[in-house]
Amino acid sequence: MIVCSCRNITDQEIHAAIDWMRASDPATLITPGKVFRALGKSADCGCCMPNFLDRMRANPNLEVPSDLQNLRPAISKEKPA
Repeated sequence: MIVCSCRNITDQEIHAAIDWMRASDPATLITPGKVFRALGKSADCGCCMPNFLDRMRANPNLEVPSDLQNLRPAISKEKPA
């Protein structure tokens, strides 16, 4: 299925790029920009981004490496005094 008609990117290409990035560096954070660059392309109009992100999220290799998860400090919901 074509995900980005401006750059002619398919869901299979997105998955292949994610799989390749994860295999070459298990600790990398994978972003849409990195996927575009891995495919030798750049984003154009951005209309595909919601579908592009859905396709990325469907890939099991997209998950953030466990040693990088939960690095953000907990945000307190209490009002400051």
